[in-house]
Amino acid sequence: MATVWADGKDKKAKADESTGIQFTEAAWAAIVKKAKAENKIIFLDAYASWCGPCKLLQKNVFTRSDVGEVFNKNFINVKVDMERGEGPQLARLFPLEAYPTLFFIEPSGKIVKKVIGYQSPEALISIGKSVVKDI
Repeated sequence: MATVWADGKDKKAKADESTGIQFTEAAWAAIVKKAKAENKIIFLDAYASWCGPCKLLQKNVFTRSDVGEVFNKNFINVKVDMERGEGPQLARLFPLEAYPTLFFIEPSGKIVKKVIGYQSPEALISIGKSVVKDI
């Protein structure tokens, strides 16, 4: 399992490094297993490569240290191109209406929260905190 930072550069995660959300790259089954082991909710960024708002989230929101601080501590973070690889299969499990769709999913597969569209850094932090509080 590799950790890929939101800026797309593959870096070794350091405890003192906080440059955005750390996304875990692995098969969905491994993500679920990790979430169960760590007793965490999965944050799934369901995107498409051609989606403009998805690119803005990636560039302007996921890279912020304040966003990373909340999400790295509380969630197993994963981003999936819903049109490639495991994406189409996951889209059947977690139906999409638009891109980007941000899912908060229990390891059991239950969707805790679903947010559609671009979110400002402040809004995403607020959403993340509300999901953790509701657990």
